[in-house]
Amino acid sequence: MAKIDRSPDAPAFAMTADIAPSIAAMRPVVERHATHDGFFPTPVPGLQLIRASAPSEPLSVMYRPSLCLLLAGRKRVFLSDQVTEYGEHCHLVVSQDLPLLGQVIEATAEDPYLCLHLRIEQAEVSQMVLDHGLPREPVGTGAPAARGLYTEPSTLPLVDALLRLVQLLDTPGDVAALAPLIRREILYRLLSSPNGWRIARTAQADSGDQRIARVIAIMRARFREPLGVPELADIAHLSPSALHQHFKAVTSLTPLQYLKQLRLQEARRLLVTADMDAASVAFDIGYESPSQFSREYARQFGEPPRRDKQRLIEAGASRWLS
Repeated sequence: MAKIDRSPDAPAFAMTADIAPSIAAMRPVVERHATHDGFFPTPVPGLQLIRASAPSEPLSVMYRPSLCLLLAGRKRVFLSDQVTEYGEHCHLVVSQDLPLLGQVIEATAEDPYLCLHLRIEQAEVSQMVLDHGLPREPVGTGAPAARGLYTEPSTLPLVDALLRLVQLLDTPGDVAALAPLIRREILYRLLSSPNGWRIARTAQADSGDQRIARVIAIMRARFREPLGVPELADIAHLSPSALHQHFKAVTSLTPLQYLKQLRLQEARRLLVTADMDAASVAFDIGYESPSQFSREYARQFGEPPRRDKQRLIEAGASRWLS
């Protein structure tokens, strides 16, 4: 059974008093712009709001690099056998594209789960590192590549910057001028944090993390093609064994397991949002055998494509998968 991560970078204590007023100030703004359960894009670039009025079952989603801050409720995120649980006191950072299971574990109609989801753009990370240099890594972090997901306690400077970003939702005329500045401040705060080196490594030339980010970008663009480990190793300028080691350190999966996850995630999205049948989806995502696709889909999601599609539609999950 997987162990739930409540280590020092995911502590099990209440939020500190200094950030509580800023968290409280964000809640009414978010509730005005996320009036019911679902996932809400906003006019602020990269910022989405998420609301849920009840706990959920684990939902399989491909996370892009992002910052997630909870204003209310609790969540579990599953990355293979790593289970991370977090709440209002800390934030989650995803530094690489990762196939995750997300599960809301605390939420009620009176006190709904509220989440800020802010995309982290690689170009912005690279520019920040170019302008200010790489953050210092703690002693003992000599691994060639770092896991692409972590939590850490939220600080007042970070939360205050997020509050100002959220408040732009009430003054949309200010978004174009102010949002880029606030986004830059938020990224600076993340890079300055004890775990900021994890994000910075994705912009560090020839680091293991940057090589894996490059491989993942190719895999995302070409997942319908028959990509093999030797070709991916050439892209990363690594031996096949080193690619396997680095890739698993970052994602907890082998390259071929990750590629299968990409295909099946896209298959699920197409089934629910494009109204395609299972055979058409199988061929679209690169499977030659619909029966093999159905078997692997059922192993991944617990049910064959048709039944899973019907269940997700009835549960209103299309808004999470689009």
